[in-house]
Amino acid sequence: MTTERNGEARVPAETGPAGRAGAAGGSTGTGAGAGAGPRTLAEELRSRGDGELAELLRARPDLLSPVPGDLTQLATRAVNRASVARALEQLDRFAVQTAEALAVAPDPCAYDTLLTLMAGEDREETVTAELPRAVTTLRTRALLWGGSGRLHLVRTARELLAPATTGPAAPSTGLGPTVSEATAGMSPGRLQQILATAGLPTTHDSVTAVEALTALFTDRERMAGLLGEAPPEALRVLDRLVWGPPYGQVPADPGPAVRWLVARGLLLPTAPGTVVLPREVALHLRGGRAHRFPEPLPPPVETAAQYSPRSVDSAGAGQAFTAIGTVDDLLHTWETAGPAVLRAGGVSIRDLKRTAAALDTDEATAVFWIELAYAAGLLASDGTTDERFVPTPEYDDWRTRPAQERWAALVAAWLPATRTAGVVGGHDAKGRALTVLGPGLDRSQAPEMRHRTLELLATLPPGAAPRPESVLARLRWERGVASEARGGAGAGTVTGGFAPGTGTGTGAGAGAGYGGGTGPGYGDGSRDRAGHGAPSGRTAPAGARRGGAPDGWRTAGTAPVSARGLSSAEELRTRLTEWTLREAELLGVTGRGALSAHGRVLLGLPAATDGTDGTDGGGGTDTGGGDGPGPGTAASGTAASGAAASGAAASGAAPGSPAASAGPRPAGAFAPRSATAIAASAARAAEVLAPLLPEPLDHVLLQADLTAVAPGPLERPLAEALDVLAEIESKGGATVYRFTPDSVRRALDSGRIAEDLHAFLAEHSRTPVPQPLSYLIDDVARRHGHLRVGAASSYVRCEDDGLLAEILADKRSEGLRLRRLAPTVLAAELDPATLLTKLREMGYAPAAESAEGDVLITRPGVHRTPPRTPPAPVAEGLPVPDDTLLTATVRAVRAGDRAASGGPGPAGGAGAPPRAPGGLPRSTPGDTLAALQAAALTGSPVWIGCITAEGAADRRLIALVRVESGVVTAYDHTAEEVRTYPLHRITGVAEPSGGEI
Repeated sequence: MTTERNGEARVPAETGPAGRAGAAGGSTGTGAGAGAGPRTLAEELRSRGDGELAELLRARPDLLSPVPGDLTQLATRAVNRASVARALEQLDRFAVQTAEALAVAPDPCAYDTLLTLMAGEDREETVTAELPRAVTTLRTRALLWGGSGRLHLVRTARELLAPATTGPAAPSTGLGPTVSEATAGMSPGRLQQILATAGLPTTHDSVTAVEALTALFTDRERMAGLLGEAPPEALRVLDRLVWGPPYGQVPADPGPAVRWLVARGLLLPTAPGTVVLPREVALHLRGGRAHRFPEPLPPPVETAAQYSPRSVDSAGAGQAFTAIGTVDDLLHTWETAGPAVLRAGGVSIRDLKRTAAALDTDEATAVFWIELAYAAGLLASDGTTDERFVPTPEYDDWRTRPAQERWAALVAAWLPATRTAGVVGGHDAKGRALTVLGPGLDRSQAPEMRHRTLELLATLPPGAAPRPESVLARLRWERGVASEARGGAGAGTVTGGFAPGTGTGTGAGAGAGYGGGTGPGYGDGSRDRAGHGAPSGRTAPAGARRGGAPDGWRTAGTAPVSARGLSSAEELRTRLTEWTLREAELLGVTGRGALSAHGRVLLGLPAATDGTDGTDGGGGTDTGGGDGPGPGTAASGTAASGAAASGAAASGAAPGSPAASAGPRPAGAFAPRSATAIAASAARAAEVLAPLLPEPLDHVLLQADLTAVAPGPLERPLAEALDVLAEIESKGGATVYRFTPDSVRRALDSGRIAEDLHAFLAEHSRTPVPQPLSYLIDDVARRHGHLRVGAASSYVRCEDDGLLAEILADKRSEGLRLRRLAPTVLAAELDPATLLTKLREMGYAPAAESAEGDVLITRPGVHRTPPRTPPAPVAEGLPVPDDTLLTATVRAVRAGDRAASGGPGPAGGAGAPPRAPGGLPRSTPGDTLAALQAAALTGSPVWIGCITAEGAADRRLIALVRVESGVVTAYDHTAEEVRTYPLHRITGVAEPSGGEI
C-alpha cells in the first residue's frame, strides 16, 4: 500500500493552507477519504525519514531508554500512558487545545472537522493560520498520526483528554458525552418518546433511534427550528451549560423549562437528579467550537516602563557591585564565627536571623546570598566534630580577583543551580522543615525557568521593564496551562428548578435570545436569533472562574490546587519565575526590572547598543516618571512577536511541513548549557560589566564626629585595615565608619601602636585628621597594656599598685575572686581569656602577655574547610540527547526493524548471521576505547571480541549507539537486537572487510 510521509498529507483546499502537493506516492485529493494512509502508528513511523525520527526522540527522550529494538517497539512505547502524559505536559497551550479538540472529535477525524472545532464555522483567521503548526507539533511527538482525511489521536491521549461519560468532571473544553454515550442504558420506549416529542418518526430499535437524534442535533437548520420553539427560560438553562460544566442538578419536580428540554433530548438524564447537555447540542450552540477561547498565539510580554539602556546598565552594575560586597561580607563574618550545622543539616533559624542582621537585610534575601555562596563553592561544612559552615579555600582566591570576575563566578553558579532559596521555610513531602543549606532544596525545573524567563526579557526592546503578570502568562501558555482570565465558563444559580452541577461566578451577558424579542445571551457577546451562529464577541465574562476547569490529565482530582487555581507543579513554576525576576535584580542581571547589556551577553546574545549621547538607542525617553516605574504600554513589536513566532505556519504552510514546524518555543525544547559554556558567557558578560563598575578608592574623608566616610568602594588593604580600626555604621553608595574606644583597642591588640594609627589615617584621609580622633587614639593607647593578664590559672600584673588596689575595691570585681600575691600582682581562678573580657567590661584596657612577659597580639581566628567542590545541579529525568546519539539510535532502530520484518540486513541480505573472519579481535584497552568512540561518531559497523558472562569468547558485528559509563550500547547484527556490552569484557576491535558490510 501507499503511505504518506509524516506531516506531508494534503490539507483540504477549502479549509487548510493551499498550494500543498501530496507526498510522493501519496494522495493529492482534497476529500476526507482521499488517498490511502498508514493503518497504524508503527506504519507511519516506518514512512518517516531519519531526521523525523530523530526529532521524535529529541522531543521525547524517554523513548530512548532503553534503545527500542525496532519501530514497532518504538510505537508501542510511544503510546505508553506515562510517556504520553509526559509528552502532553511539554505542549504549548494551543497544541493542548488541539489535542483536546481531537479527543472530542470522531476517530478518525478529517482536518476540515478539526478546523471547525478549533476555528468555528466562521473560520477565525488566526486560529486557521496557526492550526497547521499545532498539528505538526502533535505529529512530530507521535501523539497524532494519519493523513489529513484520517487524523488519529493516539488512544492513550484520547483517554487522558476525553470528557468523562459517567461523572461531572469535564475537560477544559467543557463538553459532555455524546448522545450515544449519554443514552447508553436508556430504555427503548423512552428513546422513542424523545423522538416523537422532537418531531421525528419513531424507529424499530435503539440504535437507529440514537442515530436519528444525533442527526437532528448535528443538522444546523433543523436545530435552529427546534430551538426557535423553545421558551425563553429553556434557553437560559442552555446558556448556563453551553460552555461547561455540562452537568446540572434538577429537583424531583423540575420546572417547565427543564421538562421541555428533557422531553426533546436537549438535556439527558445521567443519574437521579442529574442531567447533561449532549456534546452535539453544545457544539451547535457554540457555533462548532470546542473551546470558548482558543489561544493560538502566545500572550505578548508587555512593557511596564521604558528606561534608557544606559540607566538600566548603570543600575544593574551598581546592584552587581552590591552583590559582590554582600557575599564578601557574609563570608568574612562566617570565617570567624560560622554557624553550627544542625543534626538534620542546614542552619538554625537563630543563626539565620543573626546573619540577616549582620548583612542588614531581610531573612529571605539572606537565604539567597547564603545559597548563592554555597552554589559557587565559596562556602561549605568544615566536616569537623563540631561541624560548622565556614568559607572554603576557593574564597581566598575569589576575593583577590577583579570585581567583574567575582560577579561572573556568582552568576555562573546561579544560572544552572537547582538548589532554590525560595523554598526555605516550607516543608517537604514528609512535613519536615526546609532550612537554608539543608537537604531537599533542589528543584530541577529551576534552571529552565531562569533561562526562559531571562529569554523573554530579552525579547523586549533594550531598557524595557516587563509586567511580571505578562511574563507569567506567557510561560503558562508555553506549558499548556489555561490563562487565568480565560479558564472555564462560570455558572450561577438559575430559576426554573435547575442549578449547574459545578462552578461559581456568573455567566450572564447581554445579547439577543433565541425566541422572540430579547433575552439573555451567552455571556461572551451577542448572538443572532435567526441564524443561531457562532458568538460574535470574544471577550471574557466578568465573572469567569479564576483558574478555570481542571485539566483532566494534569490534576484529575488528585493534584492539589493552589489559591491561584494552579496545580502544585504549575504553582512551583510560577513561583520559580517570580523568584528569578527578584534574584536577577539582586545580582544585577537586570536593572530597574529591564535586562541589562551584560545580562544579554550572559544569555549568549549580543549586548544592546546604546546611544552615544546618553539617550537610548531608539531615541526614546523614560516613561516611568523619574526613578520609579510608571504606567507603560505594551512593547512595540511584542504583540507582533507572538505572530512572528509562529513562523511559516502563519503564512500558509501545510501541517507537517518544515515551514510549519517553526513556532513558539515548546516547553520541552530546553537543552541545558554545559558548565563550560555558561562560564564562558559569564566571562564575556563580565567584560561588558567591567567599565560600569566603580574603581576602588585609596582614601576616606575623616570627620570631627569620630566618623570616616568612604565615598565609594575601597581598595582591599584599606578596607581590611578600617574594618579593624573602626565599626561600620552604615552602608550604601558610601560607607560610614565610626571610631570607638573598643575599635581602637582592637587595632592595638592586633599589633599596631598609636604612631602607626596616626600615620595610617594621615596617609589615607583627604581631610586633616580631626583633633578628637587623635585624642581618642592617644587616650586608648596610654591605658592599653598597663594591665597584663597571664596564666596562673590567670594573673593580673601592673606596675601601678594603686590601679590594682582600685580593681580590688571595685564591687564589680567580686565575681573575679581576685587576691593580691604581691604589690603589683593579682591572682584569679578564671582563665586568661575570660579575665580579659571581664576587665574590659569594667572599663579597663588590659593586654594579654606570654610566659616570657611579652604582649600577645590577638587576631580573630580565621577558619577554612578542606578543599570542596561546589554542589552539582540535580537534573530531572533523562538528559537531552545529542545529534550523535540520535543518529546512532535511529540507525540501530532501522536495522532492528529490517531484521524483524525479514528485510535485507547490513550484511547484504544473507540469511545466516554474519561471522567474523579469523580469530578473536584483540587490541589494547586504549585502542579499543578509541576505536569504539570513532565508530560511534562515524556510524561504521565494527567487529568486537567479547567475553560472555559464562566466560566464553565470542565475536560480534555491531553498529554502535553510544559509549558511556563503561558500557557499550549497540545494535548486534549477529543477534539482530540491541545489546549492551561492558567495556572491560571487550577484548578488541576490528574493521569488517568490504564484503561484510
